[in-house]
Amino acid sequence: MRSMTDQQDPLAGYTVGVTAERRADDFITALERRGATVRHAPTIRIVPLVDDDELRAATDAVLAEPIDLAVMTTGQGFRGWIDAAREWGVSEALLGRFGAARLVVRGPKAKGAARAEDLTEEWSAPDETNAEVLDYLLERGVAGLRIAVQLHGAPLPEFVGALTDAGASVVQAQPYRWLPPVDVDAVIRLVDAAIAGDVDALAFTSAPAAANLLALAGEHGRRDSLLVAMRERVLCACVGPVTAAPLVDQEVPVVQPERQRLGALVKLISAELPARAQARR
Repeated sequence: MRSMTDQQDPLAGYTVGVTAERRADDFITALERRGATVRHAPTIRIVPLVDDDELRAATDAVLAEPIDLAVMTTGQGFRGWIDAAREWGVSEALLGRFGAARLVVRGPKAKGAARAEDLTEEWSAPDETNAEVLDYLLERGVAGLRIAVQLHGAPLPEFVGALTDAGASVVQAQPYRWLPPVDVDAVIRLVDAAIAGDVDALAFTSAPAAANLLALAGEHGRRDSLLVAMRERVLCACVGPVTAAPLVDQEVPVVQPERQRLGALVKLISAELPARAQARR
């Protein structure tokens, strides 16, 4: 029978590696409250929105002429874009463009962010996937339309390419672009800890963070050893299927919560690590 302490601190005695930069403090605090020891090594860093020349160029492109359709993939990304537009003094004009266009969102967070700006969506993807959004758009036809697509964290060449191939003109806006991390040594120390068996779980909240962990491990001659550890010993927990894709492509087993939320990811890790330990007894 588990003690009261075990029930309150299910991650006591476990070490979790966190690769995120954005919202890392909230994530780490939630894990530590459950007893975990956390090793934080961001594998990417975020370009400040107001200083992002590419985002400003995309904003200017949207403002240059009317759009027929706007696609919002994430609430955080949409809010960040609007916040940057406010700093640039063009938020009213940008929201005006969106308000005059049809609006499609990928899920409830993007929907909530849009509605907070008095925008009303035409449709929201039930399962919060880009594939659903793309199918919806292609089924209704996009030929001749000018579409603004808000990306998040990484380009979506297949998504955008399919729209372009179907005859649309696409403006891509990518809030929260990723760059290499400031402290690469910290990432390599995390990789070495995982290989040595000193890390019980690695947590991922974005696909670029997962992909860049593997890339940096490869640059330092540790990719194969890391993949062995991830396949055989280390629990790899991802916030959702998009985040998990770079690991799944390398045949790394992953676990994902039913809801793509940080809180749900923390609960999943809190359940999975003790369960794995129990199964090995």
